[in-house]
Amino acid sequence: MTITAGDMTSAPDLTKPRVGTGPIRTKHPVYVDFLPPCNNACPAGEDIQAWLALAQAGKYEQAWQALIRDNPMPAIHGRVCYHPCEDSCNRAFIDGAVSIHAVERFLGDMALKEGWKPEYDAEPSGKRVLVVGGGPSGLSAAYHLTRLGHDVEIHEAGPVAGGMMHFGIPAYRLPRTELKNEIQRIEDMGVKIILNHKVDNILEEKASGNFDAVFIAIGAHISKKVNIPTQDAGKILDAVSFLRDVQSGEPPKLGRRVAIYGGGNTAMDAARTAKRLGADDAFIIYRRDRESMPAHEEEADDALKEGVKIKWLRTIKEIDQTKFTVEIMELDENNRPQSTGRYETLEADSLVLALGQDSDTEFLKKVPDIEFKWGTTVMVGKDMMTGHAGIFAGGDMVPSERTVTVAVGHGKKAARCIDGYLRDVPYEKDPKHLIVGHEKLHIWYKTLAPKSEQSELPLDQRKDSFDEILQGLNKTEALFESRRCFSCGNCFECDGCFGSCPEDAIIKLGPGKRYQYNYERCTGCAVCYEQCPCHAIEMVSEK
Repeated sequence: MTITAGDMTSAPDLTKPRVGTGPIRTKHPVYVDFLPPCNNACPAGEDIQAWLALAQAGKYEQAWQALIRDNPMPAIHGRVCYHPCEDSCNRAFIDGAVSIHAVERFLGDMALKEGWKPEYDAEPSGKRVLVVGGGPSGLSAAYHLTRLGHDVEIHEAGPVAGGMMHFGIPAYRLPRTELKNEIQRIEDMGVKIILNHKVDNILEEKASGNFDAVFIAIGAHISKKVNIPTQDAGKILDAVSFLRDVQSGEPPKLGRRVAIYGGGNTAMDAARTAKRLGADDAFIIYRRDRESMPAHEEEADDALKEGVKIKWLRTIKEIDQTKFTVEIMELDENNRPQSTGRYETLEADSLVLALGQDSDTEFLKKVPDIEFKWGTTVMVGKDMMTGHAGIFAGGDMVPSERTVTVAVGHGKKAARCIDGYLRDVPYEKDPKHLIVGHEKLHIWYKTLAPKSEQSELPLDQRKDSFDEILQGLNKTEALFESRRCFSCGNCFECDGCFGSCPEDAIIKLGPGKRYQYNYERCTGCAVCYEQCPCHAIEMVSEK
């Protein structure tokens, strides 16, 4: 339990005689702050509850400023994040989770439209940091390092910044205008981005540029290979190169029937892209069942809605020109696919391999003391630093879940750790409050208010188009959605405790200052505790 100082009263003076109209109390109430489950689940470490509170008050620019203290690209994340915050939302137990990502997108888009600029005040440190890789993790690190007062330069091997956000996520999920504009805002803060510059020698680059530290975030751009007998006989592409070529305006010729081998989000994107390029039939071959599929549920649902077929429990054994011999698999008691000896033949004009990606970390093997796992994954400590002092790493190239939001969270954490390293004051994360679960809430009003759904581009308009599918919320919908937040675990000054206390033992301290207990009046009846909808009051035993 955490008792917040400043806006909460001190503990009762037990040397004074207890007064009041009830029996001698055995417990007394205290105001507390808990950790809402949405905040706890966010890989970028956003204070979701804080910016939602500002949004529900109609203070949109303040909400955006609170949001970008942790995440510099809300217009992007409101579109591509798989919102684990919503999976944890306590409102899901009432009438559906708050559509946090939709409100985040609304704020991000409004900021771009209105031209809002990040507000921060940092004294120049005189330190220079090199960021290798201009994807989500590198951009995030550069942004946060700039807010901390450091001079940052990004060296990016590709022709544009954005990494897999640009080359791996199709435009129907992430329009390029919003992507470009949020990256431009980071540049406008003073971050220098050098494109078409591949770093081969980290130590030499660090020394020649007079950099005091390096953050490496090169992502995972190399498709994994698989050995299939006679595979050279057919037309085979890897998914990463395929999606990159499409984005570059040079899509390959696929034919009428396209097979995609794999079960992740990249496989879904490849199949849906193939349909948009004119394939009559796009089908995914995956060796497990849907419950075991690594792709997110909504990605698979959208693929199926758009006419993509999925061949579950199948693995390719041999290719002969356009014919694919696949074996039917069965899952054992450990949910692992096992051979059955039963085969079938499928036909396709081309095959796209979407079996995961590796990082091109070979150049780091020249650097002393950097350790690797699985050959290409770089090991880092809790401070995101590799075994070589002053060289940090994050994003897809370190052991972690590979999503844009996780990468952005790595960038923020690395920036704070690099700042601590440069100032010789190691960064220590503040301890977390206890998480407040839905069972602790006292939602006595239980007003049903189903979430606002984002409209979608009709299916018949998607066939030949890369236009964005999900449409954003308007101001009325975003305001309504933000007001669905329960403010779990933290007082939002609803006056419930103040109005329900039979002893007038609660003192209002003014807007934004919450309340205070007069323990000489309090009888410990717990009425305030029982009615507090967000569980910002605990009953504590008398000593």
